[in-house]
Amino acid sequence: RRKLRSDVATAFPNLSAEQLAEFIPNKEELNVIKIYSHKGEAVTVYMNHRNPVLFEVEKALYPTVYTLWVYPDLLPAFSTWPPVLQKLAGGADLMLPGVVVPSSGFPQVEQGTLCAVTLLGNRAPVAVAVATMSTAEMLAAGMKGKGFAVLHTYLDHLWEYGDKSCPPTLAPLAPDPAAKEGTGDEEEQEGKEPVSSSSPDPVQHVDIRDLSLTEKDSCAELGKEEHENRAAEPVENASTEDQQEAEDSRTPQEQMDALFNQCFFHALKCKVKKSDLPLLTSTFLRSHMFSCCPAGQQLDIKKSSYKKFSKFLQCMQNQKILQVKELNKGVESIVEVDWKHPDIRAFEIPEGFSSAAAQDSKSEEREQVYHAPEIIPLYGVSTKMIPLFQDSGHRKGSILSSSEVRNIIINYVKTNELVHETNKNFVKVNAILCDCLLDKSEQDEISHLKWDDLLSRCLERLQPLHQVTFVGQDPVVRKGNIEPIDITIAQRSSNKKVTIIKNLELYGLDPQCVANTLQQKVQASATLTPVPGAKDRVQVQIQGNQIHHLAKMLLEEYQLPRKYIQGLEKAPKLGRKK
Repeated sequence: RRKLRSDVATAFPNLSAEQLAEFIPNKEELNVIKIYSHKGEAVTVYMNHRNPVLFEVEKALYPTVYTLWVYPDLLPAFSTWPPVLQKLAGGADLMLPGVVVPSSGFPQVEQGTLCAVTLLGNRAPVAVAVATMSTAEMLAAGMKGKGFAVLHTYLDHLWEYGDKSCPPTLAPLAPDPAAKEGTGDEEEQEGKEPVSSSSPDPVQHVDIRDLSLTEKDSCAELGKEEHENRAAEPVENASTEDQQEAEDSRTPQEQMDALFNQCFFHALKCKVKKSDLPLLTSTFLRSHMFSCCPAGQQLDIKKSSYKKFSKFLQCMQNQKILQVKELNKGVESIVEVDWKHPDIRAFEIPEGFSSAAAQDSKSEEREQVYHAPEIIPLYGVSTKMIPLFQDSGHRKGSILSSSEVRNIIINYVKTNELVHETNKNFVKVNAILCDCLLDKSEQDEISHLKWDDLLSRCLERLQPLHQVTFVGQDPVVRKGNIEPIDITIAQRSSNKKVTIIKNLELYGLDPQCVANTLQQKVQASATLTPVPGAKDRVQVQIQGNQIHHLAKMLLEEYQLPRKYIQGLEKAPKLGRKK
């Protein structure tokens, strides 16, 4: 940890000592995982507060967007248009025609300088990139060609390792007339005509979640329509101005208190789930409340009446909305939330966030879609057993359930009067039963069988099959007995253990989804590898002995019967509490 802090200080000299201590804390948990890019490059990822904060490629450290949202001025920033984000997230590099030229000019960078990419009107970075040329070379090239090689973006796979929060809205340091001049020729070609700098609320604040690639050419029209609407509808504007005046009548401190309350209830209602608890209070503020802040506003606890976030949470705890505990020395966590509290239920999500709330609800529905399949053992009539079943109208290959087999055997015994005269618990073995159920060594020795022995021998000699029925699908019959989900512990180098899970596909479970869920729960690296000797089958491999977490997930969350899970007994023994 000390070496990492030294490396971070060297890589990012702009960080103050306090920021560095907050960035790489001494007491809070810091996890390291290794992943591989689509090119096969090994990437080391540092996780803090359940979010990736740094990633290392070829001994070079890079911040993630989660880190840049907390320290937006860590890297020199270049702005682009909101519709370009989708292209960057899809793997494209940033071309110079897509870079907005501010009136104050570009920051001075050299080729190879690490930079942040922001969207027009919001200082929160959405990508991390390396400049392919210096600032002077960009201008000399007439703002044409590739400007930045993008390494990581909001919405990419690395971002998905975290809590998948959206960028906060950070107002520009100074009103940026955005390319009021822009690149004139390019604006004419692309049809982008930014709004005038005189507008107090420029279109740059349009939420990136509400933009799509098809809206790229309509950005300029939004500004024009807004000015037209203002001119055509003075009554509506007058009413909004009255509301603003009413709001402005409050002191700045009261406004900040109201903003904290709004973001607090919004985060609890839409962002935090029961499975996230216990949740560090610092993570709740940065990752959840910041993302709920309305466009053009910024949370600042020092400008509120609370002055400290711990006092704000203490106030909410007094209202019995949540419970905060110090689980580790000096580190507070939210351990309980009363989602039935009237204040949470009464809170209405602001209009600008309705789409995000809908996405959260949809993602929750997707998480709860899985239902354990119904598995029924079946039996097929084999060649050797045909004489015993042909009287009941069954032929070779006929498929029967265990209860049908039982009824056929009982009827056969009664029809042929094979029940023992004096002891009805025994059945006399005739020639057909002898050929079908007895081994050659037993045929001269056994003349009677118990009912249970008779039925079990019959089931053993039938061909095993099983029927699997998933919710909303037709039943599928497969040969053999269904293989259980196999959990094993393997030893790796340096005496490290890994947990390996096989046969998830047989139960309708997506191995990648299981790996991602486990990775989030235990904060350990999880990978998929091919199952040796099996085609089109993969196994999940996760660091450490994670059988306790697996058992809870498979038995409680997925509701799978214990008899279909093999290896739960290998869970580590918990130490006795003193």
